Amino acid sequence: MSESLSKEEMKAYRVQGFSCAGCAKTFENNVKKLQGVEDAEVNFGASKVFVKGKITIEELEKAGSFENLKVRDEKEQKVVHEPFWKQKENIKVYISAILLLVSWFLGKQLGEEHFLPTIWYALSILIGGYTLFIKGLRNLSRLQFDMNTLMTIAIIGAAIIGEWMEGATVVILFAISEALERYSMDKARQSIESLMDIAPKEALIRRGNEEMSIHVDDIQVGDIMIVKSGQKLAMDGTVLKGTSTLNQAAITGESVPVTKTVNDEVFAGTLNEEGMLEVRVTKRVEDTTLSKIIHLVEEAQAERAPSQAFVDKFAKYYTPTIVILAMLIAIIPPLIVGDWNTWVYQGLAVLVVGCPCALVVSTPVAVVTAIGNAAKNGVLIKGGVYLEETGSLKVIAFDKTGTLTKGIPVVTDIVTYSGNEDELMTITAAIEKGSQHPLASAIIRKAEEKRLHFNDVSMEEFQSITGKGVKAQINNKIYYVGSPSLFEELHNQIRSDQKEKIIHLQTAGKTVMVLGTQSEILAFIAVADEIRETSKEVINQLNHLGIETVMLTGDNRRTAKAIGQQVGVVDVEADLLPEDKLTFIKELRREHKNVAMVGDGVNDAPALAASTVGVAMGGVGTDTALETADIALMSDDLNKLPYTVQLSRKALTIIKQNITFSLGIKALALLLVVPGWLTLWIAIFADMGATLLVTLNSLRLLRIKDKKSNLN
Repeated sequence: MSESLSKEEMKAYRVQGFSCAGCAKTFENNVKKLQGVEDAEVNFGASKVFVKGKITIEELEKAGSFENLKVRDEKEQKVVHEPFWKQKENIKVYISAILLLVSWFLGKQLGEEHFLPTIWYALSILIGGYTLFIKGLRNLSRLQFDMNTLMTIAIIGAAIIGEWMEGATVVILFAISEALERYSMDKARQSIESLMDIAPKEALIRRGNEEMSIHVDDIQVGDIMIVKSGQKLAMDGTVLKGTSTLNQAAITGESVPVTKTVNDEVFAGTLNEEGMLEVRVTKRVEDTTLSKIIHLVEEAQAERAPSQAFVDKFAKYYTPTIVILAMLIAIIPPLIVGDWNTWVYQGLAVLVVGCPCALVVSTPVAVVTAIGNAAKNGVLIKGGVYLEETGSLKVIAFDKTGTLTKGIPVVTDIVTYSGNEDELMTITAAIEKGSQHPLASAIIRKAEEKRLHFNDVSMEEFQSITGKGVKAQINNKIYYVGSPSLFEELHNQIRSDQKEKIIHLQTAGKTVMVLGTQSEILAFIAVADEIRETSKEVINQLNHLGIETVMLTGDNRRTAKAIGQQVGVVDVEADLLPEDKLTFIKELRREHKNVAMVGDGVNDAPALAASTVGVAMGGVGTDTALETADIALMSDDLNKLPYTVQLSRKALTIIKQNITFSLGIKALALLLVVPGWLTLWIAIFADMGATLLVTLNSLRLLRIKDKKSNLN
């Protein structure tokens, strides 16, 4: 799809019945050819089709009739899935299997050479494989060799050389294999489908003096939503009236309820556990945090993982190679030793072995399952590429402020050397009022607590000294507020006893700000940012996983080292300006290749972008974190980071196992050609068995629930 054409300009439909990525591509091409369609794109992972142009659902279903696809408008209620064994696509398999058993029984009674068993075998092949033959013969006419083409040639070839029973068996087992693929993809998509059902479709709305139950599509921004105890919120908004505890597990993955009161932000899909709330709706239903999560997860499921790109490229050459190999086996040995029947049969068996079903399904099922599972646990992974790269991480760098710490600095010590403490704090707060530095807010809060009238102070000639501090004129006197290094540069006036005090405060993990003039130091103000309760445990878990942890901060080295020791990081990089963080991440990537950067997604956006994987915290409250990061932790803490690393490692391991196993089983089956032991039975069981095992192996990712899950 062209860059200029965004998904917002296209209408989305949900599709039911995709069995493989190849079928999804065929459907996409069919839709593009429909009259009135300007462009179309299929998202196989999310089972959706985006269409630009005028089209009806009936026309879309006709385009998908080759696979009996069912289409519905994206906004329609989810249809109830029929049990796997009741699905219409599987009925032909049952009929075909019954006919096969009848044929086998007749063959035993009348002899295999009798025409009656042959007729029943032929019926079994036609009923079980007619859709396969339509696709296979169409592809053959275009010289497109995929699994349908290979199977069609093998089954028709088996019938021609008189192996009717084996031909019919191949049809049934291939149909079962396709049904398993369909089932596995449906199962993998269930995580994201369950997210769609979290928020109610209706809400109690008050307009004027009237209360009414309204569908979410008709709720407007500014409406008053009434949420009673035990009900889920249908929309995002802010609390107008009431206090309650909300369970936000559906969004953040955290089961501990959060207290919400007037002016607090609340989110669709969260559960009101106690009191009644009146909420002013702030977003349309399509813009809620939950809707954004669902949209981003579906986009992520469509992103091809690196291993998927390898599989697709491999299959592109692998399938034609198998066709050529099968032809050579069927033709060359008989020219030398005779026995055409045996070698043609061996060639047909090679075609069946060459069917890349297990290989094709090896990556997408694992990726879709892992991304869906992560979303249910409050982690938004933006694509298979980030899933795989997180599984290969060697280093994780953390921005200190707001990530390892709470990001709310507080004044802990005030040491005066000249003048009254309150007067000096008033001057400092008046100057810092114009500063954007995070530590300035701590000084202003302290001044407000002390009820100092710093807003009444007249300040002139305010100037920021980048990376060092600020200066301003008050009562015709120039004052400086900044780091100790600023005053060393000014006139090297820090006395030895003052230096000792600075070292003492910094060693305790505090940042020292100095107030002074051109000629003397007036006061030290020590500020500390409280460490998050979860930081130490999370860093410890990551260190145990063999990941090197690094803390990046603009603090001086002594303060940074003290905080680093408290949380347990392996390495500390201090005295960094914002551009220095970017440079350091680039250096880490050169050294270790796979590096993650964890921050809030706002102040450290360049460093996040420069890392292999950018991880942002607190995605539930900020659209920026959702949009800029490769992975967003929806809750405002690091608890889910070790879980994300372990899930990604498990997914990467499973993908590698799947690819290795599916290729290994093919190679083993092909070796059986040498002594002439390969049969159609062995070939189809090798193909179906590999597909089944690869699928079940991928679905193991559904069992991983949280960071405490056993992932071995």
